[in-house]
This record gives sequence, structure tokens and C-alpha cells, in this order.
Amino acid sequence: MNKLLENKNIIVTGTARGMGKQMVELFAQNGANVFAHARTENDEHKLYCQEISSLYGVRIFPIYFDLKDFSAVKDAVKMIRGVKLPIDGLVNNAGITYNALFQMTDIEELRNQFEVNFFAPYLFTQYISKLMIRNRKGSIVNISSSAALDGNSGKSAYGASKAALLTMTLCISEELAAAGIRANVICPGVIETDMIATMPEYVTDIQREATFLGKLGTTVDIANTAVFLLSDYSSYITGQVFRVDGGVTEYKKRQ
Repeated sequence: MNKLLENKNIIVTGTARGMGKQMVELFAQNGANVFAHARTENDEHKLYCQEISSLYGVRIFPIYFDLKDFSAVKDAVKMIRGVKLPIDGLVNNAGITYNALFQMTDIEELRNQFEVNFFAPYLFTQYISKLMIRNRKGSIVNISSSAALDGNSGKSAYGASKAALLTMTLCISEELAAAGIRANVICPGVIETDMIATMPEYVTDIQREATFLGKLGTTVDIANTAVFLLSDYSSYITGQVFRVDGGVTEYKKRQ
């Protein structure tokens, strides 16, 4: 098997479940050592990291901190730096979602969306990119959302926070290029995760029928795209937005 991330060291935020958890396994399967972030320290996550490490013969470093606690973010970066491995990739995957009509969106919830989905990855990327600059290489992959592009009803707060992350990525792709660092965005559509398990079935049916492929995405679909963007196969790709949504047109979404 061709391991696309052989000997690379990659940081992933939000690995306790869903897409982030899938990324840990797929990155390890492709030969990468992974710093696996989760907000809360727990035995289940630690055990998962140990199992993946043993299964694929790579190093998995569980790290725990609240992204909204900027002092904890700084401490985490010190820990990462202390391992003394060159950082080849960063995936800002951690995020929260929120659904409410514009007039019903509380300002505190709006702030919360931006704290987690934008301010935290902005600050974390500032720190980690400095480690990448030392080695004159790196790939940053930010997980935005199709909601950042489509202006969906009920997604004004969430979509705006993810749009801010998208714009940040496009800006830093130019700023960091001289240091050999690439930055790209993945915009998932509706993905089968714990988050959508709470959605009414008729809503997911509508989403499924709105895709060209007639199905919802999986966490593997997103993780595979991230593998490509972190690998040397994408060495001439930066500043790009990748929709991974099964093919959804504006016309079909509004029917």
C-alpha cells in the first residue's frame, strides 16, 4: 500500500468523534504520526489513540484543551513543540454547529460560534504556522462548511463563522506561501455524523435527494480529501476551496 503521509507529523483538532476521529485513523493508516486533540481528557479517547498507534505502527499523541481557553492553547503548543518533531500538517477540524433563524439568534450564541469556529483556529494556526515556518514547509487544512458558501436559512451564525474561517484560509495561503506553507479549505455538505443523528428524518431525506449522487457523505469522504491535501500529491495546490457535498446545485437546494 502506498502510504501518502509516510513520516509526516500532523495535528488534528476535534478528534473525539466524527470526522476528526476518522482522520486520526486514516492519517495513521497512511503513515503519519498524529497529535490528536480533544476538549476533554477521557479514557475512551486515550484508548482509541493507543489502539490506532499499535495497529499502524505510528505515534499518536492525545492532547487535551478547550479551544476557547487561550492560555490552554498556548500550553498545548508548548507541549507539541516539546516533542521536537517537525510539524508537517494542521487540520482545524473542531467546531460547533447551531441552527436558528436570523431574528431568533442570540448574540451570546453568535459569539460562541465565532469563538470556537473562527477565533480559536485563527489563534491556533498563528502558533502552529510559526513551527512550520522554521522548517519551510507545511500544509494547513481548514474544515469550513457548505453553509459558508450557500447562505442557508437558519445558518446565519454558523455559516458566517465558517465563512470567516474560509476567508482567513485564502488570505494566509498567500501570506505563508513564501515559507513553503500551503493552506486549503474543505467545505463538507451533510455528513453522516453524530451531529445529524438529531435531525428529523425528513430533513436528511431532503438533503440526500438534493445531491447529484443521491446520498449523504461519510466521514471517510472528508478524511480522504484531507489526506490528499496534506500529501505531496497536492504540492502545487493552495488557496483552494474544495466542496465535498455529493454535488448540490443552488437550484436544487431551493426547491
